[in-house]
Amino acid sequence: MRGIFVTGTDTNVGKTVVAAALMLRYRDEVSLRYWKPVQTGIRPSTRSGRPETLQGRDSGIGIRTPDDRASSDDDTTEVARLSRTSEAQILRCGVRLPDPVSPHLAAQRVGTRITVRDLIAMQREVEHAPTPESRIRNPESRPRWVVEGAGGVLVPINERETMADLMQALDLPVVIAARSTLGTINHTCMTIEVLRRRMLRVAGVVMVGEPNDENRLAIERYGAAEVLGQMPWFVPLTPEVVDAWVRAEFDRSGVLFVGALR
Repeated sequence: MRGIFVTGTDTNVGKTVVAAALMLRYRDEVSLRYWKPVQTGIRPSTRSGRPETLQGRDSGIGIRTPDDRASSDDDTTEVARLSRTSEAQILRCGVRLPDPVSPHLAAQRVGTRITVRDLIAMQREVEHAPTPESRIRNPESRPRWVVEGAGGVLVPINERETMADLMQALDLPVVIAARSTLGTINHTCMTIEVLRRRMLRVAGVVMVGEPNDENRLAIERYGAAEVLGQMPWFVPLTPEVVDAWVRAEFDRSGVLFVGALR
């Protein structure tokens, strides 16, 4: 698996819009697929009207299949909308839990447990399924992944594992979505430090909110990480405004493509 993992310094910091921006920015450079392994605060449904279960077991974890659709709170559907991405570029399979809380707690409340091992097995099963792309012998021609995490780096998914453990298992460079406001220097630099202690490569930071050049310079200096762009809050949030920002502002030097996607 090759690609980028998108994490955040906080919940609701803008990871989903950053993921959509990545799909827009590099779709002409390389084939891309998007995947959200875990999302809480969403009620999964299937054609039968009953949630499917992880690996076919009676776990109570909702698993979206490619034919399912969800509510407006669904990050996968939002990325598809904002990036105008085809269904072939979206992996809709993933753990979906109803309560809008941390994954470990949301799983506990339905009497189940999420593990990194199960998430990796899910992704590998899809990646190795017989498709025209899977028959491509040259690995350089296979799609790159944009994987969006749930919450921040140390959000727990069970009593022992966190999102950082999933990042390590996938071994992808990490893009951090960070707020642009007061407090972001500390939060962003702490996130960077945790990632590097885990031997994960920080591919860059996207600051979200009112542009703040002083905070940008501080993050680049004290965090030793490149800020790939300063993304404003878009109101209304439409594919057109995201695309216009991407074309004008996002990774203008192409450093992320060279360092993580090529």
